[in-house]
Order: sequence, then structure tokens, then C-alpha cells
Amino acid sequence: MSGSQDKWGVDRSEDDTWDIVSSVGYTALLVAGWRALHATSEHPLVRDDYARLFIAASADPFLNGALADPGSSEGATAFPRLYGVQTRFFDDFFSSASERGIRQAVIIAAGLDSRAYRLQWPTGTTVFEVDQPKVLEFKVRVLAEHAAEPAADRRDVAADLRDDWSIPLRDAGFDTGQPTAWSVEGILPYLTGDAQDTLFSRITELSAPGSRLGIGALGSCLDQDRLAALEGGYPGLNLSGDVNFSTLTYDDSTKTKPAQWLADHGWSVDPVRSNPELQRDYGRTPAPVDLQLDEIMHSEYITATR
Repeated sequence: MSGSQDKWGVDRSEDDTWDIVSSVGYTALLVAGWRALHATSEHPLVRDDYARLFIAASADPFLNGALADPGSSEGATAFPRLYGVQTRFFDDFFSSASERGIRQAVIIAAGLDSRAYRLQWPTGTTVFEVDQPKVLEFKVRVLAEHAAEPAADRRDVAADLRDDWSIPLRDAGFDTGQPTAWSVEGILPYLTGDAQDTLFSRITELSAPGSRLGIGALGSCLDQDRLAALEGGYPGLNLSGDVNFSTLTYDDSTKTKPAQWLADHGWSVDPVRSNPELQRDYGRTPAPVDLQLDEIMHSEYITATR
């Protein structure tokens, strides 16, 4: 991605940083916006009532405008619906891990994930959230302002995934002898191939037998031109305001497929699911625009056991 710029006119680099309203950090805010919109739909798969608080605190005009006037067309409801499916996938993943007796969870690139607050964690569960310091600071501040209390022992791990984040994770009390439930939600498109392999290697090294890993992203390959053409056919369909994701992501063709990497490194991998397939699992019929979007974005949702 040499020479590319994000929406703020800043070049991506191997050591760039961000807060919640810039570069990769802004994607966490966008996803919170779609979760907030999904919660207002007639039959939401999940409800994240904290998401709206983050949008209001950000004062972002695009997302606050979308919440004020969400629209009801197939195009306007597409991304909230798709991110509702993704949120349900990871909610179910952690609930299933808890039912298996796992009492240690790590949310990689936590962003504005509120699962430490929303889910019903068994007594004795510790949830570690790994992300850039400014992102975690924003989340904690907003939730504290609304007197939100976590439902588990939640611990911040301020780190960059491109560095050795296992050191601050251990410092925060992570126990390598316990099975762990790991989530890697939405971050892989923003990593180079080498960084992705390093991330999986660290997770594998830290995972006791019986650990579970959930991986998923709505889009592993973002063709901005095809997305723009599809938006033209569906009024209200808008992924990101004026963000060009192609300047934030890395070429997917240079990376090892996550399911294959895991299978080659000692993980038992369940069948890979797409977003439309998950919708059917949840008793929903994917809308035509959802199927067209998935042809462009190539969603993948993976669970695996160490």
C-alpha cells in the first residue's frame, strides 16, 4: 500500500497509529454505527445499546445523521443487517466457549466492542481487550460517563498488534495455562500478510489445549469500484460515508487463507461460513443486495479449536 492515503490525507505505513476518528480506528466507529442502526430494526438479531453512546460521543456527522434518519429501503438497511449478523456470530461464539467451561477471553482489536458489558459471562471470567491506547481510552471514558459496569473482570491491554502484544497481555494477568476464547473480528483486511501470520502465531503460542478461536470479517476483499456501482443501484446503500477502504486495507491475494493457516498449525477448523449462510442459520432469508455484496466482499466466519 505504498503511497496510498486514507480519507484524512495521511499515508498508511507499517508503524502508523490512530484514535477513534482517524484511519483504521474510524472503522470501529463505523461498525458501532451499524450495530446501533441494527438495534433499531424491527427484529434485530442482537441489541448493542452501548453503540449509540459511542456515536453520540464522537460527534461524527455522517453516523449521527444516519441514526437520526436511518431509512428503511433495502439499501439503507443492508450494512446494519450484515453487521448485526456478524455481531451475533461473535456473541454466540463467546457464549458457546463459556458453556464449554472457558473462563478467559481475549478480544483482539477490540475497538468499540461492548461484549464485556453486554454478555452474561460466568462468574470468574476475565476478558482482556487488546487495542490501540486511544481507542481503549475513548471506550472506557464513554461507558464510565454512562455508569456502565462490565459483566466480567475486564482488563485493558493497550498495544499495537504489529508489536509483541503478548508482553502487555501477560502483564495484565493472562494465564497461558488456561484455555482461552479468542476473537479476531474485522481486523485481518487491515494487516499485511506477514502481520497476519504473526498474529496467528502469537495466538497459537499462547493457547492452551481446548482454546477456541473465532475469526470473521464482512469483507476480506474490498473492490471499491464494484461497491460504488452497487450503491448506485440501491438508494441509501452507503458503507462508509467518504471513507475509501481500499486505502486502509492490504492485498488479500498475498495472504494465506486463515482456515488453511490454522489447519496447518494444530487447530481443528470448523466449516467456513459466509454472512448469507449465517443469516440462513439464524432463520433469515438474505436480501438480494446482501448476496450481491457478499460476491464483492467475500465474507468469512471461522471457528477453530486448539
